[in-house]
Amino acid sequence: MFKAEFDYDLPQELIVQRPIDRRDQSRMMVLDRKTGEIIHSRFLKFPSYLNKGDVLVINTTKVIPARIWGKRTGKGIEFLLLKECDQGVWEVLCRPARKVRIGDIISFSSELEGKVIKVEKEGKRVVQFFSQNVLHQLKKIGYAPLPPYIKRKKENKTLRLLDLKRYQTVFAQRGKSIAAPTAGIHFTPKILEEIKERSAEVIPISLDVGLATFQPVRTSRIENHKMLEENYSISRPAARTINSSKIESRPIVAVGTTTVRALESAYQKGKIQYGKASTILFIYPGYEFKVVDRLLTNLHLPKSTLLMMVAAFAGLDFIKKAYKEAIRNKYRFYSYGDCMLII
Repeated sequence: MFKAEFDYDLPQELIVQRPIDRRDQSRMMVLDRKTGEIIHSRFLKFPSYLNKGDVLVINTTKVIPARIWGKRTGKGIEFLLLKECDQGVWEVLCRPARKVRIGDIISFSSELEGKVIKVEKEGKRVVQFFSQNVLHQLKKIGYAPLPPYIKRKKENKTLRLLDLKRYQTVFAQRGKSIAAPTAGIHFTPKILEEIKERSAEVIPISLDVGLATFQPVRTSRIENHKMLEENYSISRPAARTINSSKIESRPIVAVGTTTVRALESAYQKGKIQYGKASTILFIYPGYEFKVVDRLLTNLHLPKSTLLMMVAAFAGLDFIKKAYKEAIRNKYRFYSYGDCMLII
């Protein structure tokens, strides 16, 4: 298949810049794969689509304030901390990268400095921080690692606090994600309670969202694209519940594409394997889903691996029809936008 098949035109005004006042007030488009019907609803009604015994799987990873500014000389340089390679040693993205060279000392605050020890491709660098507790310092000075289509000025402290709170799920526990599992952003404690009152099970797993999730596809044929690695973790009780549900034909409802990627990666030898592991799984049309029966997801960027995964789940033609419908009805797109439930 060709990348161009996953393209579409989106009016700029539908790319949401701020979260809606209440998480659960988002709109929700429901796609019925059996009937081909498209229903316009609200996320508030999401619990009504779950029944007794259904298993809702959520990604409880935590987003870190990974976006910071540092100075070498003159104007500030933007850094995105990607992953900790060793204690105090981080792989980062920086912009403008040409100003950051091996041996440079970068000052981020009076308490956080680091030395560039390696130069990598595509704007990546490796920084040895002088502080061993980088995460503690990030909480003081860091910004939410919002995607580039959400525009923010560094000086806006009010939006910084808003993003740190809202670019995070209410069920986030631990992890070092550099992007939010955005389908989970719509949930509130009240919605989770309603789901449990319907006797559906809520099962936590974790996948730390890294570059792989929003890595652009640079090949014309999508089959030639190689996914980057991401780490996930599934507990023994979670694996046991999901495996029992599959045996008993109880639906597995995945919240977000990161949850799908973890579940489908962990399915080996006929069942979900518990433990920590990494995945380079790329899901695109033609993939046979082994675990997930239903999917809650946001509206994704053109030609992205996330859109390709959703097309694999619902069918490319159905997704194209749904996206046209969403644009016509002025749905809010991308990370802070509305959602889609595929049943």
